[in-house]
Amino acid sequence: MAITITSGAFRAGDKIPKKYTGEGADVSPPLAWQGVPKECKELALICDDPNAPTSEPWVHWVIYGIPADTTGLPEAVTATDILITPKGAKQGMTDFKKVGYGGPMPPPGHGTHHYYFKLYALDTQLNLPPKQTKKQLLAAMKGHILAQGELIGTYERK
Repeated sequence: MAITITSGAFRAGDKIPKKYTGEGADVSPPLAWQGVPKECKELALICDDPNAPTSEPWVHWVIYGIPADTTGLPEAVTATDILITPKGAKQGMTDFKKVGYGGPMPPPGHGTHHYYFKLYALDTQLNLPPKQTKKQLLAAMKGHILAQGELIGTYERK
């Protein structure tokens, strides 16, 4: 089963507006989704860049413990460990060594990078503390993913 993710800021495959990048206000874009299975107990989202000149995709955002009935995330989610909206969601560590969203900021002249916003519907509540890494979250989710979806945006610095 696939979840459909959209953003009011950019279409799938299009350029992410500067506002949502390290060259702009560096705030998270608004996201909306549909198709979450009824059996879902928790949602998790990871945003990463597989085009980064690193051995692993560069992690831009880790958020989990999102209530199953949540249908999206607002623009400019605060960079706090535990969120008020959506209530009780927790944010993990990015490769920027901080909690919360870190927008696209590829090396100048490195070409177009692709940013994957991946949403996972889980069959259990993970009850993880804040500040988990992408690797820790993926390990905890193993065997619990009911459905997933992704939205890809692009960005390039000349």
